Amino acid sequence: MWSLLLMALAGLLIGGAYTFYQQKTPRWIPICFAILAMMSLLAAYLFTLGG
Repeated sequence: MWSLLLMALAGLLIGGAYTFYQQKTPRWIPICFAILAMMSLLAAYLFTLGG
């Protein structure tokens, strides 16, 4: 269950990163969103390993 929620969160964060990139915001904002999305995907993967 948590892995699905974390994957959904990652999708929202990637969408936010893409939107901020298109709006020509400072470079660090979409980079932070992308890093948070990767961390969310990693956490979702680690939850699936748990048994």
